[in-house]
Amino acid sequence: MSLNPNISENTSHILVFGMGGTIAGLAPNPETSPLQYEAGQVGVDALVAQVQSVVPKGVKLVSRQIANVNSRNLTDAHLTSLGLAVGQALLDSAVRGVVITHGTDTIEETGLFLQITCGKLAQTQSKRVILTGAMLPSNAPGADGPSNLLDALRWASTPIDNCPGGIYAVMDGRGCMAMDLAKRHATALNAPLQNAPSSSVGLINPSWLSGVKAVQAAWSEDLPIPQEGEWPWVEILTSHAGARPETITHWLSSSVQGFVLAGSGHGGFHDDWIEPLDRAMVQGIALVRTTRTGAGSTLPNIPELDAPGCRASGSLTAPRARIALQLALNAAKQANKAGKPLTWQDFFARIADLPEIR
Repeated sequence: MSLNPNISENTSHILVFGMGGTIAGLAPNPETSPLQYEAGQVGVDALVAQVQSVVPKGVKLVSRQIANVNSRNLTDAHLTSLGLAVGQALLDSAVRGVVITHGTDTIEETGLFLQITCGKLAQTQSKRVILTGAMLPSNAPGADGPSNLLDALRWASTPIDNCPGGIYAVMDGRGCMAMDLAKRHATALNAPLQNAPSSSVGLINPSWLSGVKAVQAAWSEDLPIPQEGEWPWVEILTSHAGARPETITHWLSSSVQGFVLAGSGHGGFHDDWIEPLDRAMVQGIALVRTTRTGAGSTLPNIPELDAPGCRASGSLTAPRARIALQLALNAAKQANKAGKPLTWQDFFARIADLPEIR
């Protein structure tokens, strides 16, 4: 952990975790080719130093590097390390709030993961965890990373009566619940929350805040964080014209535990998948249907009745549905060890059926 030499570990501070990504990226030729860069090259200490002089008066910062990777290479082990670190920070009385610098490619997976494993803890501890990142590397002209980081630090340190403790994200001057992140544009500066229900960081929208409180009221218990090496194996499979049964049968001799089916329209899949998916369910492989369209909800028993081993994803995108299924499978395993007869569907429903902020 990197500590500002002017404060002690017991001094009230904002803790900044670095995960890498574009916000920590460097472009060899930033003036002419800013989008040709290597992510995860700048340490979180340097990112914090860029904004240290303009953070709100009285806010002390401590930084710690968890990882420094291109977020497309995010692993289950990275999520375990981050989740455990966030949980520890939330229980530390010296930590006022947490900011995480992260790559935007997989920030939606991390956003949902933290909500489901640390969301209730953040709420009860009255602390905010803020994810942020950038669409331009740190040395590009007009780099958006410093302003996003500064906004995140300001929001993490503002009085709790302005907005309750929880897991949030900040990009391009706006904030949303981290579980609503979804990168829907390749280059726009607000890509990760372009279509997410959001509010200005400086002036919280009352209707958005009401939605946040509804979600938090419905989220009653955090799910356990899988240990490194114990994450269930779940794959995303996309249905398309000309889909072949071999896409499914290829996996049936593996130890895969779940499929997220990114289907067409309402989340339907090619008829040639029906028989091999039936075989998958007989083997105990969990199935979750979602839509490849990028927006809208996948509802139970639409367009056809769902098989007993298949669950609709609700508003979860395929990447988020995969994380939700992994956590649900792990939670069911832990519950069964403790003598509680709960299924993955029980835990998945808690996630998929959360209220939507509109």
